[in-house]
Amino acid sequence: MQNGEKLPTFLVNQLNRQYGEEMMQNIIKGYSQTRKTTLRVNTIKKSIDAVLAEFEQKQIAYERVPWSKEALILKRVQEKEIQELALYENGEIYLQSLSSMLPPIVLNPKPHTDILDMAAAPGGKTTQMAALTQNKANITACERSAVRAKRLKYNVEKQGASSVYVMVTDSRQMDDFFAFDAILLDSPCSGSGTLQANDDSLSKKFTTKLLEKCIKSQLALLKKAVTILKSGQEMVYSTCSILACENEEVVNSVLKEGKVQIVPIVFPGMENLPLLPVKIPGTLGICPNEYFEGFFVAKLRKL
Repeated sequence: MQNGEKLPTFLVNQLNRQYGEEMMQNIIKGYSQTRKTTLRVNTIKKSIDAVLAEFEQKQIAYERVPWSKEALILKRVQEKEIQELALYENGEIYLQSLSSMLPPIVLNPKPHTDILDMAAAPGGKTTQMAALTQNKANITACERSAVRAKRLKYNVEKQGASSVYVMVTDSRQMDDFFAFDAILLDSPCSGSGTLQANDDSLSKKFTTKLLEKCIKSQLALLKKAVTILKSGQEMVYSTCSILACENEEVVNSVLKEGKVQIVPIVFPGMENLPLLPVKIPGTLGICPNEYFEGFFVAKLRKL
């Protein structure tokens, strides 16, 4: 098996069953690649043109992304070098993987609406939604871990996302009287889309027990999201997993209850993404490679 000797056997078998031998080898190849440094321009604080001008002045080579004006792929630059820039210190740019920029773009949040981010830390997607709505939406960002919530608050303040209110709570326990116009549930998951093939501790960390725990949590979170989403409104369910048991099967469990329907994902430039086959038409699967983490995104409308 190419580059996949350290991957748990059960994961390799699951990938093979789900995707077939050829696609499985593509995924394993993706696990062994070093990912490019990518970032998002924080338009709350700085214009895209101003950031590009500064990069050109500092001779930092970059590549634009066809599906996001704010996203940049940097060439021959490591994250550490970017963290030394005043642009980074001032919160004018945010280091973020390309895949994790997709859920807010798919949700397409609007100003003057009430938005919930159910598992918000460290805040990349939260602050991205604040920027997409020009700081004019009411965004509630939930994080149950006090330590992670502290990091979330730090990033929210650093990015100038004044429209965000951080709640240190498990969003599964939120009162059902809450009602939101849009919900982003980037669910805690096994991280099967982000694995490193050369990680010696994979077989200890990535277990069937971890998967079972994640699926239970994902179902509870998604059911809560459906309850507190307003009728006729939309939400996004996403994970950095590429396993159907955490993605399509979780979504199907909720679809069967008849309260939501799939909204097919369509946005300009998505044909440039490294797509994986999906079991629910209209959802989005991303194959890990040197640019992207493995990811899954589904958009749902409450009936």
